[in-house]
Amino acid sequence: MLKDLPNSIKNKLNNLEKIIRSMRSVIVAYSGGTDSTLLLKICKDILQNKVLAVIAKSETYPQREIRYAIAMAKKLKVPFLLIETEELKNKNFVMNNQDRCYWCKRELFSKIQEIARENKISFVADGTNYDDLLDFRPGLKAGEQLNIRRPLAEAQLTKNEIRQISKRLKLPTWDKPSFACLASRFPYGKRIGRSELIKINAIEEYIMKFEIKQVRVRHFGEIAKIDVLKEDFKKVIKHREKILAYCKKMGYIFVVLDIEGYKTGSMNRLLEQNIRSR
Repeated sequence: MLKDLPNSIKNKLNNLEKIIRSMRSVIVAYSGGTDSTLLLKICKDILQNKVLAVIAKSETYPQREIRYAIAMAKKLKVPFLLIETEELKNKNFVMNNQDRCYWCKRELFSKIQEIARENKISFVADGTNYDDLLDFRPGLKAGEQLNIRRPLAEAQLTKNEIRQISKRLKLPTWDKPSFACLASRFPYGKRIGRSELIKINAIEEYIMKFEIKQVRVRHFGEIAKIDVLKEDFKKVIKHREKILAYCKKMGYIFVVLDIEGYKTGSMNRLLEQNIRSR
């Protein structure tokens, strides 16, 4: 099954297996995404009953992703804990400055490390990949401070390589679109509110009913900006009246479709513009 992988990827996979074997026991911070699913699968294969998945739950996370993570943990036959995180009680997170992700990850990893200590589990690991180390990710600092292992990154596995391995292992997440927490729907500097997170989640789930897999509802006060892939523009237009009515029902006055199409990290442009204008 893995024989047709390039030797370079096979070598990295062998290295990953050695890293995991050396851990003895591990908690995987599990999101249900492509990276953490591959990590959880290999940890389960190697460490058997010495693996625990921890899934975070709060209004900050897309609720569909929480449901998916629970279903995947069950499918992989890995025991899991569902924990409530309280980043919305932290003013540093709610203020939504560019270090927002740091405070969210610190909240998550602190709670998971406590579970690891209570259960005498050797390590906590997450699905950070090698590409992530080169991206703007303030949350990485929290992981470093709290001694979170990054086996995929340690093995120098890139996102594309992780998808290739996942496909060979027949993991349904091999081509799963990336997702970001709902706080990323707010421009930096705009306060993150619980009620706004709830309605953003509801609208995204509603739009996905029209067979649109990748959607972001960006919150600009009374304006909802909908980002979808260009190939899904026709679906949005087809169901325009329903989507518009639902968004207005949820409290938005204006609803716009970004004709540039969905792009990951698009809200970072506002941050970059603010830096240039100083």
